[in-house]
Amino acid sequence: MKIRTLIVDDEPLARRRILSLLQPDPSFDILGECGNGKDAADKICELKPDLVFLDVQMPKLDGFGVLEAVATTHLPQIIFVTAFDQYAVKAFDAHAVDYLLKPFKQERFMDAVLRAKAQFQQAAAPVNGNAPEENNKLLSLLRHVNTDSDRLVVRSGGKVVFLRASEVEWIEAAANYIKLYSQQRVFTVREKISSLEEALPNGKFMRIHRSVIVNLSMVQEIQPCGGGEFVVILRNGRELPLGRTYRSKIDELVHQLR
Repeated sequence: MKIRTLIVDDEPLARRRILSLLQPDPSFDILGECGNGKDAADKICELKPDLVFLDVQMPKLDGFGVLEAVATTHLPQIIFVTAFDQYAVKAFDAHAVDYLLKPFKQERFMDAVLRAKAQFQQAAAPVNGNAPEENNKLLSLLRHVNTDSDRLVVRSGGKVVFLRASEVEWIEAAANYIKLYSQQRVFTVREKISSLEEALPNGKFMRIHRSVIVNLSMVQEIQPCGGGEFVVILRNGRELPLGRTYRSKIDELVHQLR
């Protein structure tokens, strides 16, 4: 089965170089080329490629913007292509996302291609053309480059979902999953609650139990319930347990609610 591939770069010479290196390899089906981020987002949603060589620095919509634009529709495997950008390279390294640093040598390009092939072969149950592990890496990268403090990026129901953090009332861990309760619906996410906690806006959420995180703006009151136990009551009437090991946070919680 061929790897359906899209090439995205605002430099025609760069696109031609990638194309010339891929064409001799029968494993790849080249779907086309795009010279800007907006066209790339449209083509990814339309063609649903398995793999995209994606330039980072592009006018109007950069590579990260393209990812955000398509994440809720189709998230392919990505090999980023970038001129030296210290911030981007650190982000790629931190989240184990593959990238090519311009100008790249043929050997380095072939290494990236071999890794891409291996990931497709190892994906026993690919989702949207991409192994779940690779999707999780891209999700982590999107969180890293997210500049909107009220935007929360999660993966639920096989898709990447962008939520307004301010609309999430509380979060509960359940076995290997967590559930995010928003004002509109419930999102089930396969992720550790501690990992999601790190992605939440500072000062807006608090861990009140080993399996519960609460949006402070949704808290109405804290009530004792006997035996030294307390419950946190939300504005919608929901009662949440305050864990024994989190009792020291009562004063902090009360102070923030004033």
